[in-house]
Amino acid sequence: MWDDAFPSFLIGLREGLEAGLIVSVLVATLVRAGAKSRLPQVWTGVLGAIALSLSFGAVLTFTAASLSATAQEAFGGTLSVIAVAFVTAMVFWMRRSARNLSGEIREKVTSALAMGTGMLIVTSFLAVGREGLETALFLWTTARAAGESAGPMIGAGIGLVIAAGLCWGLYRRVLKINLTKFFTATGVVLIVIAAGVLGYGLRDLQEGGVLPGKAAFAFDLSQNIDAGSWYGTLVQGVFNLTPSMTWLQVVAYVAYLAVVMTLFVRGVRGTRPAKAGAEAKTEAKTEAVQDKTSDEAAEKAPRRRPAWLVPAAVVAVPAVAAGAVVAFSGSKPAGAQTVAVSEKECGKGFTAPQPGRQTFQMHNTGDKASEVYLVDPATNSVYGEIEGLAPGTTRDLVATVGGGEYAWRCVPTGGKAVTSAPVRVSGGGNVKAVKPVSEEDLAGPLKAYKDYVAKGLATLTDQTGKLSDDIQHGDLDAARTDWLTAHRTYSSLGAAYGTFEDFDKKINGRTAGLPDGVRDKNFTGFHRVEYGLWHGESADDLRGPAQQLQQDAQGLQKAFPTQDFDPSDLPLRTHEILENTLQFELTGAADQGSGTMLATADANLAGTRELLDVLRPLIAARSPQLLTTVNGDIDREQKLLDAAHHDSAWTPVDKLDTATRDRLNGATGQLLEDLAPIPDLLEIRKSA
Repeated sequence: MWDDAFPSFLIGLREGLEAGLIVSVLVATLVRAGAKSRLPQVWTGVLGAIALSLSFGAVLTFTAASLSATAQEAFGGTLSVIAVAFVTAMVFWMRRSARNLSGEIREKVTSALAMGTGMLIVTSFLAVGREGLETALFLWTTARAAGESAGPMIGAGIGLVIAAGLCWGLYRRVLKINLTKFFTATGVVLIVIAAGVLGYGLRDLQEGGVLPGKAAFAFDLSQNIDAGSWYGTLVQGVFNLTPSMTWLQVVAYVAYLAVVMTLFVRGVRGTRPAKAGAEAKTEAKTEAVQDKTSDEAAEKAPRRRPAWLVPAAVVAVPAVAAGAVVAFSGSKPAGAQTVAVSEKECGKGFTAPQPGRQTFQMHNTGDKASEVYLVDPATNSVYGEIEGLAPGTTRDLVATVGGGEYAWRCVPTGGKAVTSAPVRVSGGGNVKAVKPVSEEDLAGPLKAYKDYVAKGLATLTDQTGKLSDDIQHGDLDAARTDWLTAHRTYSSLGAAYGTFEDFDKKINGRTAGLPDGVRDKNFTGFHRVEYGLWHGESADDLRGPAQQLQQDAQGLQKAFPTQDFDPSDLPLRTHEILENTLQFELTGAADQGSGTMLATADANLAGTRELLDVLRPLIAARSPQLLTTVNGDIDREQKLLDAAHHDSAWTPVDKLDTATRDRLNGATGQLLEDLAPIPDLLEIRKSA
């Protein structure tokens, strides 16, 4: 949270100080001109500017909430780019104007005094309103980048409070600050932050389909840098730099920094201090005009009107305008509809919603926990769902609504599914729904995969027997070759690891969690034999571990037909096999000396391909384009792995050059990203 607070803190401090200085000069000018009675007009303008800024923030928030996920990406990316433009213009303007800010504001106040009450309100409103709008836009952008609002809001609040204290001190002449140096230093930091926001905004535009290059990564360090670590979180929160960035992001980041920072620094060096004599003449002239205009203003009798009327109007007008924009944009606040969930009242309170992204408050009015689905009643396709809704509780369900028929399907625990009366929604585009999968749908793929595993275990038993024989006869060179063959066979069965129960730990366990590491008595299986074969242990030392490995493989082969294989594991494993590859094999963390982690990764990829083959009909019926994308990713990764395979040898992970390793990690990461929808796509749903 605190890492996300710094950029907003800096914006709050800088923009707050700018606005505060303007207000301070306005107030000081009126006081020196003997026009204290006009101070309420200044505060009225300031109040209106604050109301406008808050209303603008509300419009951004509620308008974005009514958009689809893709449209939100495009909307947020566009505003991020606009925010960068505002911040860039602001830092250059303040660098140029900080020295003469006081004189400029005095001249505007003098003109406003001469023109009447309305112009003084307008002057303060415009002066403060610009800073407020910039602040609202940048805070909305940083909060969206952070994925939460607490940190940015706290940071901005602290910055504004400090800015208010500094302005009070300057007004009372308690503090002296070189504003030129202050705005120059903060300008440099803001330019760096703005470069990160620009990169984030462009990535959003790529995700939203506005810009190309979504999958063209310049680098992917996600496996070398822990994004959740304190330093990773700090860098992402402050600078919006992420472990993986596309070429467009990197080029824009570097180009923006190079151009804008160069121009900014050159401008600082080229700034010349204004002559003191000229400043004194300007101030004296301004004061003379102020005296004249204040005398003229004193002669004019003010109109009588309620004191609260103008302040109330300047607050109400922006609020009403914002409300109108939100209303006409089709956005609805969360919980616009409260829908009952139970066997007797399923769908009660549901009326035809407006097209777009909608939030429904699902309230369980029954006495049983329930699952609830927003479905197309004709096809049973699912638009949104909540699982495990307890009796008496309420949870939000967010779904994008298009034209067509919609109904609620309530499935109480231990009860029968109940479907509400359908409603028809007119207008709106086509919205993609998920065709539900039942256990019966997965029965065929499960049988096919179990047959594949059974054959693999039979092969594994033979191969571990040969490995044990090699060691029994003291042929350790043959044992190393046969070890890799057997280990690759086991590694290709990854989708069944959860079914293997304790056998997986015995056959393929690692040293993690073992108090004595590689010397621990519970360190068994392939990695125990690997350690001995590549660390100079004798055949006598390895006979026991090799025989134990063979016995465990035989035990697994015998037990597998009676083990419970959860059909829902199949979709999950399409993603999880390669997650483990990325975590253990491609980092070298599982290597016990053989240097064959890429061979294991190759076997894992083969196992993933086999799993996708048995699930192919179900995926093709729901997202045919996904298979095309995934197949392309697999081919790309296979080529990278093949390049590391030389006859019977494999390049160790730590011997790969940086560029090759980055490409392999990036290809695996992209494949994982494209596989990620499959578990949700093929999740067993009771709505089927």
